[in-house]
Amino acid sequence: MTHRVPHPFGAVCSAAALLLVWILVFGLSHAFAAQSQSTLAYPGSKIVDYERYGSFSGIGTEKYAYHVTDEAGLSQAAGEGIPPNDSYSKDPEFHRLNAAGALDGDPWRDHLNSPNPRADFFAWCKASSIEEAERLYFAAEALRRCGEWLQAIKAYHAVIVRHPTRYLWLEDHSSYWYLAPEAIARIRKICAEHPDLGVQLEDAFVDVDRGTNGDPNDDRVRVWPGRFVEKRLETVPRSAFQLTAQRGNGKVRVSKYNDRFWQLEVNGEPFLVKGVTYSCTTVGESAHAANLRPWMRLDDNRNGKNDGLFDSWIDANGNNRRDADEPIVGDAQLLERVGANSIRVYHTVDAQGNYDPAFYDKALMRTLQKNHGIYFIMGDFLGAYTVGSKADWRFGTNYTDPQQRENMKRSVRAMVMDHKDEPYVLIWLLGNENQHPHTHTNAFKKPVEYARFVNEVAQMIHELDPDHPVALCNLGTLGIQELASEAPAVDIYGANVYSGDFCMGSIWQIEKRYLDRPLLFTEMGSDAYRTGRGPDEGAQADYFNQNWTDIETNVAGARGEGTAIGGVVFEWMDEWWKSSKGNSWGDPNKHNIEPDGCAPFADGWANEEWLGIFGQGDGSQSHFLREPRAVYPAMKARWTKVHKG
Repeated sequence: MTHRVPHPFGAVCSAAALLLVWILVFGLSHAFAAQSQSTLAYPGSKIVDYERYGSFSGIGTEKYAYHVTDEAGLSQAAGEGIPPNDSYSKDPEFHRLNAAGALDGDPWRDHLNSPNPRADFFAWCKASSIEEAERLYFAAEALRRCGEWLQAIKAYHAVIVRHPTRYLWLEDHSSYWYLAPEAIARIRKICAEHPDLGVQLEDAFVDVDRGTNGDPNDDRVRVWPGRFVEKRLETVPRSAFQLTAQRGNGKVRVSKYNDRFWQLEVNGEPFLVKGVTYSCTTVGESAHAANLRPWMRLDDNRNGKNDGLFDSWIDANGNNRRDADEPIVGDAQLLERVGANSIRVYHTVDAQGNYDPAFYDKALMRTLQKNHGIYFIMGDFLGAYTVGSKADWRFGTNYTDPQQRENMKRSVRAMVMDHKDEPYVLIWLLGNENQHPHTHTNAFKKPVEYARFVNEVAQMIHELDPDHPVALCNLGTLGIQELASEAPAVDIYGANVYSGDFCMGSIWQIEKRYLDRPLLFTEMGSDAYRTGRGPDEGAQADYFNQNWTDIETNVAGARGEGTAIGGVVFEWMDEWWKSSKGNSWGDPNKHNIEPDGCAPFADGWANEEWLGIFGQGDGSQSHFLREPRAVYPAMKARWTKVHKG
């Protein structure tokens, strides 16, 4: 039987193609974090020392195993909900909820993310027909939502120790994800955000080396179960930072401190990326119809100013017309007010497939940087969607083809030479999830060749422009081992990550282990539509808040991994052409409400046309009308907060 379970993969559409979404459990998990302050009747010990109750073999190999020798002792230490302990059935709260019918129903359907996480916990505990690994993981999820932090991290750790190779398939059986790496991520996030627990998980890592044919039987999984130690995580003040490494010495660079923390710096000052993927797409236009216009060139009202950046207005009362008390404000001001400091942008190509300088308005870009503090993350698709490679769409970009490689290098070189001396450049960004099969490249099948080409291009950029770092835009951690060994010239690891509202997932540990580079989330965010119920702005705002908390927990000097340099929210405003529903490419004149596929959002579905920080109302005043969603003030509260340290 296949269930629509929480998972790491779903469909979210970016400006040019279908994205593969990364990681985890959906739902407004944090909304219940403090709901239940009661304690379990049988919580067990503070931490479980598994070596005391059994023995490990094959640590760090594919033959890992844990062998229990003292089941009674392990049961007492583990506490209810964690095998082999079954004392949950004696808990008075279990009996009360069971008698009330709160535990009825199918766990997959009724207890993944209900308004009663305590009931969800017990429902998973008693679901004897479900595999132990799943029962443990989702019981841990429910415990976390209850605010039972210690028992939650013990349950997650039990998944790692007892079932580190367990995976779950997606509903459509198109892909799968492993429980243990995400359990580690959740433990580390909880311990970092709750230092009062006084514990930390050390030396835990589950290394999944995936095959290239999508079959888990071809994966290699090596396991380090780790152990809990009683240790309080502390922040490191900036006054205690000591420079230990540096990539670049120009205007923009990345520096490593205390042989542990990474930081992006502009003109010698710390710079945390607070970015958006910006567009100003008119309703009715579509990338699939090839009638999308470059947003930097929009001036439909012919007043000599950019429509989106200087002529947009807030529809405060939602009546889809501009009233006398609704002045023109412009996106430039809205970006500045929310605390944004960067825009991610990719150039287009001309009719011959070459770099098109006409896409840009340099005067506009200079104005944004000078007057509003907005820098540009300058992207080249590096062959994704065959942009730059001039490859045949049917076959996709081939990173072993000499002519295609030269075409792509020529495109990158033209972009760099066109902008390298401009004040608005923050970093150079290569690719966009090129190892995703839907981006029409062979990078997934040829990860080594792709990584070597990335390195070649990064080296070329460094020679052309020593003042700005080079970042790669990847999908999660696909091919990260090959990139680590073959692409040392890449300064920043960028990843598009849609991870669920609680955390950004296992990317922190995996990226730090293999690459040891600063980590930039080149896409993040959630849609604002709950399938079957309508717009859900609160869920979108909550999702952003949790993701940004995870980023702040992992910046230099914080209690996490110390590699985060910020994130880019996808996207500024709804684009009505994104959905594939309705007809072959959807109707760009209609705001689609059909789900586009499973995703780790609040309702478990992705609605591609509702990812905007702003809506466009009924579309009649596109592209000037801005309908701010709850995520906008949420971003403003986080991005304009004064940090001390």
